[in-house]
Amino acid sequence: MPNDDRKDPMTVLDTRALNRATLARQLLLDRAGLPALDAVAHLGGLQAQEPQEPFVGLWSRLRAFDPAVLSSLLTQRHLVRTHLMRRTVHLLVADDAVAWRPRHDVMLRQRVLGVYRGELDGVDLDELAAAGRAVMADDEPRSMTEIGRALGERWPAAGPRALGEMAIALLPMTQLPPRGVWRTKAGVRNVLLSEWLGREIDPSTPEGPDPIGQVLVRRYLAAFGPAATADLRAWCGLAGLPAAVAAMREELVTFRDERGRTLIDLPDAPRPDPETPAPVRFLPAFDNAILGYDDRSRIIDDAHRGLSVAGERVVLVDGRVAATWSVDSGTVTVSPLRGFSRADRTAVAEQGRALAAFLSDNESDRVRVAPSLR
Repeated sequence: MPNDDRKDPMTVLDTRALNRATLARQLLLDRAGLPALDAVAHLGGLQAQEPQEPFVGLWSRLRAFDPAVLSSLLTQRHLVRTHLMRRTVHLLVADDAVAWRPRHDVMLRQRVLGVYRGELDGVDLDELAAAGRAVMADDEPRSMTEIGRALGERWPAAGPRALGEMAIALLPMTQLPPRGVWRTKAGVRNVLLSEWLGREIDPSTPEGPDPIGQVLVRRYLAAFGPAATADLRAWCGLAGLPAAVAAMREELVTFRDERGRTLIDLPDAPRPDPETPAPVRFLPAFDNAILGYDDRSRIIDDAHRGLSVAGERVVLVDGRVAATWSVDSGTVTVSPLRGFSRADRTAVAEQGRALAAFLSDNESDRVRVAPSLR
């Protein structure tokens, strides 16, 4: 599609056009030949509160994905696991975590207060941050509960969970390996992000109309656009980044979706022909290809929207969520959410066998596709 859309800001992109754009940006239309580190950077991180899920997310997106490489990137400190977008745990490139963390500080604090405002009444947050830093000063990894209990000596009425969650919101921390390493089960152990990476996180705000916000806008649109500012806010949890978007208006193109929303985009970003074939793809729990939007209708029906926040793993057929999947004893089981054609079932089974082999080191390629819903 020619990218001269600046001349017609009222161009309407239908749901299928937005779907194909999303698949292309998310590396789901064609598997990419990118190194894993570059893929994580392009995607703006992967949601990762379930530690093994990013491995499936990258397997579905990259041509030659080796899970050992992703594990090494984490243990060698090129990637980190930290609370950031939407106050959820994300697997991020270390440089992005350092650069973006200060821009998320207020949001992280407010989201914890929204849950624990009563418990934290009377707690001075600056004092809490200083006390939390003192607790972590010996570089000893600690769980959130351990941090909260240590702070409870100063604020016994608040409760360790509220104190621990707020400390992690106030102080940039990372969850240490082996949590997040391939096929490894490990609890959460936190250390200060600055200590783990050997560099300070600068809390100062750079001059200009929200320059970090502009970086976030560009990176979001590269991986998720075209999108509305409400979608941008749903991805990062920040309040729409209005100053950043306003400062960038001259470099962006605009569209409308079928619901009448204004969409913004990078002028040269891919917007494939809506009739481009979309292969079957298996997505992990909490994949940002779905969660990274306020209006998710481009990829999932409204009737199934709850699946994306319930931690269900899903299968894309013709670019849309059409089934859920699970794995047990080496067998991948697919449960359709709608009718499958014979070609659909064949393609789903083929990709399911490949996934089973990946998850089992080629010890199993068993897949079961349950009967389609009528």
